[in-house]
Amino acid sequence: MSEDDNNMEEYPTEIHDYLTAFEKSLGSVDEMLKTMMSVSRSELLQKLDPLEQAKLDLVSVYTLNSMFWVYLATQGINPKEHPVKQELERIRTYMNKVKEIADKKKASKLDKGAASRFVKNALWEPNAENEHTSKTPAKGKKRQ
Repeated sequence: MSEDDNNMEEYPTEIHDYLTAFEKSLGSVDEMLKTMMSVSRSELLQKLDPLEQAKLDLVSVYTLNSMFWVYLATQGINPKEHPVKQELERIRTYMNKVKEIADKKKASKLDKGAASRFVKNALWEPNAENEHTSKTPAKGKKRQ
């Protein structure tokens, strides 16, 4: 009997795919953390503008709290009844505020001069030439 067969007997087979995906995800998180830890925080922050710095800090703290949420769940503790839930909600509100700021920054600015010229030229102004022309629309061909 192989080692995989022994492991398969320790938990229900229905969750094998979920556990495999979870293990891959943990590996990805581990790689990301190693990459982030390889560069000093001060170096990283010097390369970013203040808005990007805030995004980085929020994503970092959200990830850390999310990992703690998973840890609590694996220990049989209900994370919904733990203070980590309120912390995640607090971080989410700050993430939404930063997103609003970023969206405002991306929003197009109105060129008032161009808009007023556009409106002025788009409005119809009667003049002597238009008064002499016929106001009846041209008749289209009738269908047979």
